Amino acid sequence: MKGMRFGPARIVVTFYAITVTIGTALLALPAASTKHGSAEFSTALFTAASATCITGMSPVDVATYWTPFGHAVILLLVQAGGLGIVTLSARLLQLVHGRMGLQGTLAAQADAHTDTPAHARSMVRVIVRFYLLLEVLLAVLLGLRLHFAYGEGAGRAAWEGVFNAVSAVNNAGFTLYSQGAVKFAGDPWVLAMLCCGVFIGGLGYPVWFELMRRRRPRQWSMHTRLTLYGSVILFAAGLVTFLAFEWRNPATIAHMSVTDKIWNSIGGAVFPRTAGFNTVDYEHVRPETMAVNYVLMFIGGGSAGTSGGIKVSTFFLLGAVIISEIRGEPQARVGPRAIPAAVQRQALTVALLGVGCVMAGMIAVITISEQPMQLVLFETISAFSTTGLSANLTAQLPVAAQLVLVALMFIGRVGTMTVGTALAMRRSKRRYRLPEEWPIVG
Repeated sequence: MKGMRFGPARIVVTFYAITVTIGTALLALPAASTKHGSAEFSTALFTAASATCITGMSPVDVATYWTPFGHAVILLLVQAGGLGIVTLSARLLQLVHGRMGLQGTLAAQADAHTDTPAHARSMVRVIVRFYLLLEVLLAVLLGLRLHFAYGEGAGRAAWEGVFNAVSAVNNAGFTLYSQGAVKFAGDPWVLAMLCCGVFIGGLGYPVWFELMRRRRPRQWSMHTRLTLYGSVILFAAGLVTFLAFEWRNPATIAHMSVTDKIWNSIGGAVFPRTAGFNTVDYEHVRPETMAVNYVLMFIGGGSAGTSGGIKVSTFFLLGAVIISEIRGEPQARVGPRAIPAAVQRQALTVALLGVGCVMAGMIAVITISEQPMQLVLFETISAFSTTGLSANLTAQLPVAAQLVLVALMFIGRVGTMTVGTALAMRRSKRRYRLPEEWPIVG
């Protein structure tokens, strides 16, 4: 029975561990690095973990440190990590649904549209095609823009279009430019395409599938309502706060036109949701902006997608529980549906484990590097949430501190999914109830 419960979690961990290992070996080859000889093992490991966990953080300049072969390896790792997350999460959801009992299984299958194992397999194929089609469409548009607006040769424009498209849809944040997406700070077309790729890829396939089948909001499931409405709220909050705090900041957007300020603020609201692209130098943003990004990065995007963090649905589900408790309602609910107590406990567990990982990682990095807490907290949240944004601190950290970030990236990508699955599958029933006791809270 224990093997049944922890089997799926082992599959996920093994998949990512093997992928990181293969990626490290390939990036350690002399052909992958522009250095004389091969890349340092710690650099190869960090980059492989960052790409596989679709984070985007790097201790070196990705554009100049790696050769075209190295860039191709990074791209393949990003693709493997992104599609691996989506397909494995689809399979894990199917396994979870199969252990919920008859009534729970029927309800879950109705929401996930997985009636039979054969249907589940066909759903995985549809999911992969959906993401690949999105990547191809975005690659074509980006390639055309780079060719005609930036004068790139056809081959170079196509390669950069593919790399940026895969990176955007998988919420990785890697680019082939030393300055990152700052190159496109004055180009609303490219910024719009990157934001769309990040948002669509990070929302999660369950939401998109349901939106295709159920057009009316009253027909949406609780998960879709939490994810969609929550994403809109977080986007609006990120946009307004970025505009307000950075409008007069000469180190970020103060020198830009009004149109560019708005578009860069849109990027500043979308990219911290686990994408990792940056159109400004986050080392020079105002403390208020950095604090808002702490929250946006930690929450992340939608479940069963390419985003990281504790997930939008987890955060707003806990918010609904708090509101119901404040109102004194006997059941926590979202719209006309009550939230099961087991789901509330799962959400609380995922959120608190996330807080614990970030705090432990931050303390470890500060102890090793003695860097300012504000910057260390930014890097650790970015690593755990697999966002990939950096305040230019990663490259300055000693190897031991970088390994802490590697662990956070791996835990943030693999841990939240496996913990959530394990909690959902561990449904042992007692044949008795313990007497209740009410401790003092608050």
